[in-house]
Amino acid sequence: MNIVWAALVVVLATAVTVTAMLLVRRRAPEGSYFSDGDRASGVFGVLATGFSVLLGFIIFLSFTSYEQSRSGAETEATIVLQQVQTAQFLPDGTSAELTGELMCYARSVAGVEWEAMDTGTLGNFINPWGAEMFFTISAVNPRTPTEQSAYDRWMDQTSQREQARIDRVHGAEGIIPTPLWVVLSVISVVIFVYMLFFADPAEGAVTQSILMGSVTVVITLLLLLLVFFDHPHGDGVGRLKPIAMERTVGLIDTELKMAGLHVTPPCDEHGNRR
Repeated sequence: MNIVWAALVVVLATAVTVTAMLLVRRRAPEGSYFSDGDRASGVFGVLATGFSVLLGFIIFLSFTSYEQSRSGAETEATIVLQQVQTAQFLPDGTSAELTGELMCYARSVAGVEWEAMDTGTLGNFINPWGAEMFFTISAVNPRTPTEQSAYDRWMDQTSQREQARIDRVHGAEGIIPTPLWVVLSVISVVIFVYMLFFADPAEGAVTQSILMGSVTVVITLLLLLLVFFDHPHGDGVGRLKPIAMERTVGLIDTELKMAGLHVTPPCDEHGNRR
């Protein structure tokens, strides 16, 4: 959901609740439906506090997940670039093959895999180039001390890259369970209905509109913020994008050119196998 849609949702929700308040206000008794306004305000404070504490805690956890995904994407991109350098110390034939597969892995992450995360269809998808690299490195028999050191380093970096990938994709399909959405929705409706009992024809229409509208705007914005953190990938302001991996794709090409190496990756620019 981008900013335009979010703004439309806020405006529409506010318009509905303010209209409901003004309609109820026409038939409400003077002083509102509550005979004791202080006691009613105290009950509303309990409702609002419980809702805000629950929502604030969930937003905090969601932001932590968002930051984990962002950090995982950057770490994964960094490790891929480091593995390209490590691959150059492995046996000649394997070195070129692994370099090409790393290039395809980076393109795949920034291409088809990121698109799948945007649409929430990633599921249990395994990056095929990660499997290809596993089969390639399994056939390596390092002989010299340099090759053995590079082999050990490669295995360590592979483990780190896979963990970074898990951090990146863990929130692709949403991290907030359905029961929480149900609870938040029910509490929001309860607060809205409770606010209608504060309708008072003795107060001006503007005052009553502000009373209902301010509460609606705050609740709607917080829920939209939660929706944003629940699906951090996609289009829109603040959404996670494959910037780090796209930068890595460019850096790999630059480093290979500077080293005088020519590697033709077995994939297209989106990471699909040729």
